[in-house]
Amino acid sequence: MPDKKTKTILGIDPGYARAGWSILESSGQNLKLIDFGCLETTKETEHATRLKFLHTELGKIIKKYKPEILAIESLFFFKNLKTAIKVAEARGVILITAIDGNLKIEEFTPLQIKQALVGYGRAEKKQIQQMVKVILNLDKIPEPDDAADAIAVAITCINSTKQYG
Repeated sequence: MPDKKTKTILGIDPGYARAGWSILESSGQNLKLIDFGCLETTKETEHATRLKFLHTELGKIIKKYKPEILAIESLFFFKNLKTAIKVAEARGVILITAIDGNLKIEEFTPLQIKQALVGYGRAEKKQIQQMVKVILNLDKIPEPDDAADAIAVAITCINSTKQYG
């Protein structure tokens, strides 16, 4: 059982077909990766059903790990409006699920995440993933990419707000 100074952060890389998630514990200067993965649906799954799946599965993760904080990447840039709307809807489901679980919500832009992990706002995805591996002293970069991105969001939360470290 974590002590009172230990914080458990749920990191999310939002998506509607595939959302990366991570559970990270922070205690002082120590970071521990507890678990990570992706919530995935098939192309054939209707959008509303995808959103319900996201809500249900995320609720199970919150119930299992009891995080205090949700760290989520904000929707900052998009190439395709149709995709952006679906991701925004998924983010809405994620935020409501977090609120239902009494989590404090922290949002970070891709620029903030890159700067927090690499120190450079135009860092490549592989650089961020490599820093996740280094910061957490892992043997390899977590896969899939969406899960590694979710871990990066959680690390950003811890590094950006001293109250969690």
